[in-house]
Amino acid sequence: MSDLNFSNSDNSLRNKFFRLSYSYIFLITLLAVIGALTLYSAANGNWEPWAFKHILRFGLSLLLMFGMAMIDVRHYYKFAYLFYFITLFLLLVVEVSGHIGMGAQRWINLGIFKLQPSELMKIGLVLFMARYFSSMTIQGIHAIRGIIIPVIFALLPVALIILEPDLGTAMMLLFTAVIMLFAVGVQWWKFVLVGIFTLAALPVAWSFLHEYQQNRVLTFLDPERDPLGTGYHIIQSKIAFGSGGLLGKGFLHGTQTHLNFLPEKHTDFIFTMFSEEFGMVGSLSLLFINLLVLALGYLFAFRCRNYFARLVIIGLNTNYFLYIFINIAMVMGLLPVVGVPLPLISYGGTVMFSIMASFGIILCMSINQNTSNNFDDD
Repeated sequence: MSDLNFSNSDNSLRNKFFRLSYSYIFLITLLAVIGALTLYSAANGNWEPWAFKHILRFGLSLLLMFGMAMIDVRHYYKFAYLFYFITLFLLLVVEVSGHIGMGAQRWINLGIFKLQPSELMKIGLVLFMARYFSSMTIQGIHAIRGIIIPVIFALLPVALIILEPDLGTAMMLLFTAVIMLFAVGVQWWKFVLVGIFTLAALPVAWSFLHEYQQNRVLTFLDPERDPLGTGYHIIQSKIAFGSGGLLGKGFLHGTQTHLNFLPEKHTDFIFTMFSEEFGMVGSLSLLFINLLVLALGYLFAFRCRNYFARLVIIGLNTNYFLYIFINIAMVMGLLPVVGVPLPLISYGGTVMFSIMASFGIILCMSINQNTSNNFDDD
């Protein structure tokens, strides 16, 4: 692959700014606006306590996104391993002295805000694997020893996050790693072998799950087994979905949510609330906007001549897809409830900043799509 050298004028901040995809940024902003309005409705027509903070966080994270987009792509390559190991260290800190909330130890209390390192690891692992594989030959990838290191460094944070416990985030990390392994050309038969081994290990893995995690799986299989306990969330979610009909009950008129039958309506189950008020048409429209965001992301990856940048976009875009897929499948009863929010819609600080940082990195990779692959020579 030939090198392409940017002149200082071509690679200036001003030129980078004008090369950004503003259709991509518009769709992201549109989702955040929809999120703010949904949170406004969740609070019965009040900006407090969720909608105003959501807007404020989006404004700050939008600045973060632009800042991440302006960083030289070579810095992401240079510091990929360092960022991964810092985030891995933060996960260890969580295990030792993390803040406990809602029965889980997932945060580091920094006073001003609570940091959730597992969200940062979703970026860190992608950068690590992208750098590792960007310097390997296809022969090295096909060799068993060529994938041992990335598999080990993918399983380390997965194990630490399971201990928090946070099974949903751990599964997202694992699936993102699998997709990146597939993208770099790991042979399909290796995935089949791992799949067979995983199925065989399920009975053993079941015994290591916490009781509430086992109950979530059993409730997923039969929500009626405990309709006033573990099955309450998903039963109410299905009722709210069905009551929305084709066009919904209207903004601020969702009965299941405003009468507080639906728990966690501002976080994990916010898509249910949106569907009740705007119906199937509104739900499909929201999914279509997310589909456009994903399609643009993969289009950026397809256009990248730089292999590292392409892998980073694939990894981060896949992570965003998993957020959407798991959350919507969860609230529809197609997956067990695992506590994964809907990005840019659900209320939450760390997820908002990590998602917007990911968008910033994707934009950075896209505007540097023709940069030389020879980062180690720079």
